[in-house]
Amino acid sequence: MAQPKRRWSKARTGAKRSTWKLENQNLATCKHCHEPVLQHRVCPNCGYYNGKEVVAKKAE
Repeated sequence: MAQPKRRWSKARTGAKRSTWKLENQNLATCKHCHEPVLQHRVCPNCGYYNGKEVVAKKAE
């Protein structure tokens, strides 16, 4: 296998690692209850997805 000729500098290492950051989650609003919810997921508050009730919630 090929071997590197010299070490990477600390600046080059830091520049490579600078893209390893967390990104904000893309939140959408539920069309039924208007709560923030992750995209392409059933709403944990009301149980609706794409305008249809997918998970029946128990009455409290």
